[in-house]
Amino acid sequence: MRVYQTNEIKNIALLGSAGSGKTTLAESMLYEAGIIKRRGTVEAKNTVSDYFPVEQEYGYSVFPTVFHVEWNNKKLNVIDCPGSDDFVGGAITALNVTDQAVILINGQYGPEVGTQNAFRYTDKLNKPVIFLVNQLDRENCDFDTLMASMREIYGSKCVQIQYPIATGPGFNAVIDVLLMKKYSWKPEGGAPTIEDIPAEEMEKAKELHAALVEAAAANDDTLMEKFFEEESLTEDEMREGIRKGLVTRSIFPVFCVCAGKDMGVRRLMEFLGNVVPFVDEMPKIHNTRGEEVAPDANGPESIYFFKTGMEPHIGEVSYFKVMSGSIKPGDDLTNADRGSKERIGTIYACAGANRIAVDELKAGDIGCTVKLKDVKTGNTLNSKEVEQRFDFIKYPNSKYSRAIRSVNEGEMEKLMAALLKMRQEDPTWVVEQSKELHQTIVHGQGEFHLRTLKWRLENNEKIQVVFDEPKIPYRETITKTARADYRHKKQSGGAGQFGEVHLIVEPYAEGMPDPTVYKFNGQEFKMNIKSREEVDLEWGGKLVFLNSVVGGAIDARFMPAILKGVMERMEQGPLTGSYARDVRVIVYDGKMHPVDSNELSFMLAARNAFSAAFKEAGPKILEPIYDLEVYVPSDYMGDVMSDLQGRRAMIMGMDSEAGYQKLSAKIPLKELSNYSISLSSLTGGRASFTTKFASYELVPNDIQQKLIAEHEAELKDED
Repeated sequence: MRVYQTNEIKNIALLGSAGSGKTTLAESMLYEAGIIKRRGTVEAKNTVSDYFPVEQEYGYSVFPTVFHVEWNNKKLNVIDCPGSDDFVGGAITALNVTDQAVILINGQYGPEVGTQNAFRYTDKLNKPVIFLVNQLDRENCDFDTLMASMREIYGSKCVQIQYPIATGPGFNAVIDVLLMKKYSWKPEGGAPTIEDIPAEEMEKAKELHAALVEAAAANDDTLMEKFFEEESLTEDEMREGIRKGLVTRSIFPVFCVCAGKDMGVRRLMEFLGNVVPFVDEMPKIHNTRGEEVAPDANGPESIYFFKTGMEPHIGEVSYFKVMSGSIKPGDDLTNADRGSKERIGTIYACAGANRIAVDELKAGDIGCTVKLKDVKTGNTLNSKEVEQRFDFIKYPNSKYSRAIRSVNEGEMEKLMAALLKMRQEDPTWVVEQSKELHQTIVHGQGEFHLRTLKWRLENNEKIQVVFDEPKIPYRETITKTARADYRHKKQSGGAGQFGEVHLIVEPYAEGMPDPTVYKFNGQEFKMNIKSREEVDLEWGGKLVFLNSVVGGAIDARFMPAILKGVMERMEQGPLTGSYARDVRVIVYDGKMHPVDSNELSFMLAARNAFSAAFKEAGPKILEPIYDLEVYVPSDYMGDVMSDLQGRRAMIMGMDSEAGYQKLSAKIPLKELSNYSISLSSLTGGRASFTTKFASYELVPNDIQQKLIAEHEAELKDED
């Protein structure tokens, strides 16, 4: 395989809903390019993509598959992405390291939720889009209705390059309005027969051709002037106009294929090779210092690792993009993230589970290598003269969480090692060992996402695991001011223990002035603040600790012990054992003994005084509230809103976005536990959602009483 220059390389992501035919299209592309001699099928479990056992078990793509094709002296690096929203991490990874998105649309169903999600990600990342209508041979495919739906959703930027003469089982021909030719295929597909457009199709073809010419001309002033003068453009001029329109996202070309019969795939690859922007024609990537990094093959070496695959008998396969310079086997590089040295072994052009050894990869190219010592997903390797780091891939927040434990308690360490290894393959699996909840929690994008994790643990790693409902990280706080004191005294021969602490607690809000006086039961307590300590709590909120002791009642050297005693009770609130937050504590009096007082005595006295005051200060439980955005077809809006209201959600607003309704709400984390399953059930899988932590808010009184009762029952069981 020859070495391709940066201006000969194009990087493409295949996106679309599950079942839209991405893996089948990949097979046909590889077959047409001669990389494989026979096309596999998803049903036969012999495709280049979807080669992991878990993918063959479920019949779904779980990981993005990287492959390449050589076509018309150009190299197309393609990443076949999972269609299910549960595996969105693969699509996001692919879009960040490629320059062009091809979004497949199932000809039977038109734009689906996966289509919408994929398009939304391309919009966020400002990536060019080509729409590819697939499965035109299906019985209930209605192309005209489908195009009307696409124009309604994506607007006039959606411009046809092709249309089918007929759809359904008899599909075998399209009219190409860029080349103004008819393409038809024999039943086995492959190379098309190219003919003049039949007379009965000419009027429609001319109309669509004129629309395409106008759309292409709109992206270049010179072309627009020529269009106004002559009302036409040459094929090369149209290609140039479309290329510029792709880069600016002002045109979304629409192609037609039947990937399963290899019809239209060759023409698509011609367009990808001739029109799609090269790597060096796209906006530059920025490093972590905000500096632009051009894909310059003559620049210093810098490669970014965007994916890790774990393969039997091989181990880690590390996939990278050459950000700058050229990479060769034997190069010595430095890991910018970990500080370690790496020598690159054999480098490969990718073709799924197959790999082709190459001598060199230039800037902008994508490849893989194996047997690296200390490289993880997201790391950058540099040559000596450069210090680059990249952190441009941002994954969505988790949507579905479960506590996980091994059936055999002795395998927990093995389980953690397996989870951390698997997270290298899919960074949207997030593993948390919660000291607060005493659970190991795995966060993912949905129930199917975590079910896949479980399957792999049990079948690949041979670790039997159980999923439990994760506990909710409640918080405790107070709503009014209270006072308490406590004397700790212990005498049992030799040195005794003595410490007495008088303190006041009250709710803390940012910017509160220091107190000057308090009144309790008609008695006035004047404050003379001697020191102030503000603690930003690990779990959110603050503890403000004031020393107002006068007359030497408590020596200043005991104040750290008093603060430690208060913190111990903040870590285990008296209502449910949850963390406490947003409390101000004022120590104003106490007593000490010249011999028996020590740090332990004052720590225990403070802990008990704080606990007593907290219980008298109108204690309340807080629960985590999340911002929720649901993208839902209009006809399901009523059902989704009713369901949310039953989950104590507060609807904040509604808006339209690309043919879907966007519903914004605030919802307690407790009510999100099984939301992904319920939403899928309510909408037939046609809705999606995102969440983000918003704040902690008071739980309703009835729920608070229930939580307190449950905690007391747990304590009794432990006794």
